Amino acid sequence: MSEPNVMQFNNSVAIIGAGPAGLTAAFLLSQNQVSVTVLEADPTYVGGIARTAKYKGYHFDIGGHRFFSKSKEVEDFWTDVLPNDMLDRPRSSRIFYNGKFFSYPLKAFEALLKLGIFESARCMMSYLWARLFPVKDPKNFEDWVSNQFGRRLFRIFFKTYTEKVWGMSCKEISADWAAQRIKGLSLKTAILNAILPKKQLRDKSKIIKTLIDTFRYPRRGPGMMWEACADKIKAMGAELEMGMKVVGCQYDKVDKLWTVTYEDAEKNRHSIESVHVISSAPMRQLVNGITPRLSDRAVRAANALKYRDFITVVLILKDRNVFDDNWIYVHDPSVKVGRVQNFKSWSPEMVPDPAMTCYGLEYFCFEGDGLWTSSDHELIERGKVELAKIGLAQPADIVDGCVVRQPKAYPVYDDDYANNVAVIREELESNYPNLHLVGRNGMHKYNNQDHAMMTAMLCAKNILAGQQLFDLWRVNQDAEYHEGGSAGQQVGAGGLRMVPMKLNESPASTEIVASTADSSMPT
Repeated sequence: MSEPNVMQFNNSVAIIGAGPAGLTAAFLLSQNQVSVTVLEADPTYVGGIARTAKYKGYHFDIGGHRFFSKSKEVEDFWTDVLPNDMLDRPRSSRIFYNGKFFSYPLKAFEALLKLGIFESARCMMSYLWARLFPVKDPKNFEDWVSNQFGRRLFRIFFKTYTEKVWGMSCKEISADWAAQRIKGLSLKTAILNAILPKKQLRDKSKIIKTLIDTFRYPRRGPGMMWEACADKIKAMGAELEMGMKVVGCQYDKVDKLWTVTYEDAEKNRHSIESVHVISSAPMRQLVNGITPRLSDRAVRAANALKYRDFITVVLILKDRNVFDDNWIYVHDPSVKVGRVQNFKSWSPEMVPDPAMTCYGLEYFCFEGDGLWTSSDHELIERGKVELAKIGLAQPADIVDGCVVRQPKAYPVYDDDYANNVAVIREELESNYPNLHLVGRNGMHKYNNQDHAMMTAMLCAKNILAGQQLFDLWRVNQDAEYHEGGSAGQQVGAGGLRMVPMKLNESPASTEIVASTADSSMPT
């Protein structure tokens, strides 16, 4: 291992991670002539979870990324970076349950027919019971969602899938996660949306994200956006170092400078000095790499943070036009696959041969468990069997496949996560000035890319102003910034949302303070 090679930039910014948050910050700072260095561990791809992987000319998304935001600033950013390559795509997704496919969001009469009149009646009675006798001050996901939909619909349309995603009982998942991912959506609003004529809303702030009909999408996947952004920041003079894993961040209190140390593929060490560090790295990883070391209490809090990992089994097969949804949520407990993507439905240009199609079978796991350690061959064979079992393909039609593993895809919202994040945040802000946390893993917030981008936009504004104009923790899931004390916002320790208010105390019983891309369905 070589000695670190140290470069120094005055008034500079080091950015850890070239995902949506890191690249957005780099773009805006570079536009304002700030010296920026972006360090990305992946040797090939920018975009983080929003990258587009490639295999034999096929392009595929890691998790599915709809380009839709209630923030005009975010929408304008996407247009500026990729002005001529954004498609308008129809939103289409379904739920597979009990051998049948249900439109998602709910179409009331279709659901009534497919569930059967007796089951539908039980669901409605369960919903009415939940409205009359809600669980008071719900602490876990099961109770919170049951209050919104009734316990019977919770079991049908939430329980199995959610427990596949998170690998634990819905009673162990914090209600805070449900509140963050679901806004304005209840059985009542879903049914009204299915029955009443749709109005064209020009104001995107009035649209419930779960119920959007169309979205924008780059012709060759979300990575196309972030590859274009990376090219633009390099053209503006920023440094983008690929294949560089950050292994330490040292703060000099006397000189008020950060030294960021990173390794290349050969384990050679390099370092840069900067005035600011913007981190989108997993919070647990960052805390364990900072010197002077944080307190034992803060390190314990960081090590207690949990993450859910993610595998995409990509199958290339003959196109029999079996389904044209963007994705299907699989609520069948007899298979492990949680969701099936149809990349051709995101954009036809993702598939080079029009006679073929490309599916992505998504499996949720913990790094090191049986699924994660399975060989690619074993995973592809499992995918073939499970795809046939749910009726989406015949094994003979599948001609090729590959596997993509994504560690730390989802920060876990267990009972202790909010307190752990609050402990870490308080100590970082007190002792490590000019360290800025942004993005999903950087803030341990299960957000979408527009939220991650907004935290980066406000971070850049703070750096350019030389003071904290904005508290990044007050960006909500619609990528909107809320001033302290805003009506309808309930903010807990460290700026995180507390458990939702009881339904009968909410300003509007069908309005929840948070948002989603797809209810309990992760992106």
